Amino acid sequence: MSTLTPTLELEAMQASAEEACRLMKVLTNPDRLMILCQLTQQEKCVSELQESLGIVQPTLSQQLTVLRNEELVTTRREGKNIYYQFTSPKALAVMEVLYSQFCKKPKAKKS
Repeated sequence: MSTLTPTLELEAMQASAEEACRLMKVLTNPDRLMILCQLTQQEKCVSELQESLGIVQPTLSQQLTVLRNEELVTTRREGKNIYYQFTSPKALAVMEVLYSQFCKKPKAKKS
């Protein structure tokens, strides 16, 4: 039984690595990353995302489809509007690290 353990652990690590790479691939697109940044604040409909990000509608729809297919966002319909909501805890954790490294302004040093 102990001879199977390293193989099982390796298989689990490989599956985890594939999942992590899949998430990172989604996050490497600047439009998708910006969409997710907006959705971390609150849910938004397509027109709100288009206005705040300046992404043309066909591109925005394409990127939202990718995010939906990867289960990083969910949708709800209200009348004619479709609202998008960020739903992936794993993606949110990665984005928090990205925010702290690239977006958060450093605190001023006291003299």
